[in-house]
Amino acid sequence: MAETQKNVQGVSGDVLVIGGRGKTGKRVVERLTAQGRAVRVGSRSGQPAFDWTEPEGWAAALDGVDRVYVTYYPDLGFPGAEERIASFAKVAVAAGVRRLVLLSGRGEEGAQRAEERLKDSGADWTVVRAGWFAQNFDEGIFVEDVRAGTIALPTGDAVEPFVDADDIADVVVAALSDDRHIGRTYELTGPRLMGFAEVAAELSKATGREIAYVPVSDEAYRAVLRELEDVPEEFAELFEMLRDGRNAQIAHGVREVLGQEPRDFSAYARDAAATGVWDV
Repeated sequence: MAETQKNVQGVSGDVLVIGGRGKTGKRVVERLTAQGRAVRVGSRSGQPAFDWTEPEGWAAALDGVDRVYVTYYPDLGFPGAEERIASFAKVAVAAGVRRLVLLSGRGEEGAQRAEERLKDSGADWTVVRAGWFAQNFDEGIFVEDVRAGTIALPTGDAVEPFVDADDIADVVVAALSDDRHIGRTYELTGPRLMGFAEVAAELSKATGREIAYVPVSDEAYRAVLRELEDVPEEFAELFEMLRDGRNAQIAHGVREVLGQEPRDFSAYARDAAATGVWDV
């Protein structure tokens, strides 16, 4: 079976998916597994374990790996990410990894510096710059807000072209598998700009109950973040970038890679609601 995979896919090593239990990572794992690829989940509970804060374990996680989907937690634009990405890429190339596909963020200067460090590694690379995930509302930090019926965020009247994690995963799998994507940077968004009041309206329609958007101040939101154990306070800085409008435009990476239009937020909200995740 392993030899068959090598002949069909053109590679002999495993694919390491860092963050393989996260929003995009688990979808990439599902797709690669369905293709018959040998996939290794890069996480603290993985075998071998992978932890961004424990570089002494990276070599073991990379042993026998041919290509890697690189996601960084908590965010590629946060302090320390650039240096860790550079160190990881160096270890990966030394271990024999030939291709690195990096999940990056649109408009984040720190993330773009990390991109450049990965490009300098000597591996074949693809950068996937994604907008805000629609799945943040059912698999991420905002899920309890939706259940409670109030989305209170420091976003003002900012707009964002929310992108579906399924589209991101499809693009990543293509980048891992197809040489035509080597050396390319793709920006991925959904098909339309949406304010958070519009998001709340779509979620209200999908759930059949009232979901309200309430603008709050930066300080009020930072106070909320300080009460959360698993979300750094720096997360609030992402809202500052959202409000300045730097990403208030549609990108066409999904169409460019997949030959189809990106999934709309309304379709996401309908399908997520059908799972019962927002039921109260």
